[in-house]
Amino acid sequence: MKIIAFNGSPRKEWNTATLLKKALEGASSQGAQTELIHLYDLKYKGCISCFACKKKEGVSYGKCAVKDALKPIFEKVETVDAVIFGSPVYLGTITGAMQSFMERLVFPYIIYSDPPASLFPKKIHTGFIYTMGVSEQAMDQFGYQQRFANIERLLKIIFGSGDTLLSFDTLQFEDYSKVVAPRFDPVQKLKRRKEIFPKDCQKAFEMGARFATKEKI
Repeated sequence: MKIIAFNGSPRKEWNTATLLKKALEGASSQGAQTELIHLYDLKYKGCISCFACKKKEGVSYGKCAVKDALKPIFEKVETVDAVIFGSPVYLGTITGAMQSFMERLVFPYIIYSDPPASLFPKKIHTGFIYTMGVSEQAMDQFGYQQRFANIERLLKIIFGSGDTLLSFDTLQFEDYSKVVAPRFDPVQKLKRRKEIFPKDCQKAFEMGARFATKEKI
């Protein structure tokens, strides 16, 4: 069993990365081989709309034709049994690095049919972990749920499954006294970090363990 995780945050030791590491710990506890890749370490761009992946009998049909740091990553994805994505929420959606990565990973597999179909060679388990500075109530107010639902639907179409884990009201700064952020209550933020974030870590651990023990789709 092989499970790979992609960190869409520029920070390697903070909220998103921590949850992804916990998910992989859960997978490892069940004997899975795991790997964590930080997208901000790689040099790549989003889809360039060349449509080489859609050309009939083309050499790149169903594959991204761009040869950059993502090419070996995409090849690796086709060998694993589960993928876990992670991203903080920036301006109401996933980071630019994760968006560009998803464009390049997912689009080549999409068949323009009705309903949409997938060229991915097998069914695997996938999950998406989101971290955000807003509360559950604010997430509903700002309409984040629809965006998350769209990504989950896309993962199910392409890979056969899609789980979602949401971590709310996360600690953004180590020292709130050094930043201009009057909207937030530092005391409450720290309290939630101590009381709630460990529960989110446990949920991530359970996600990884679940993926490592599930039968093939």
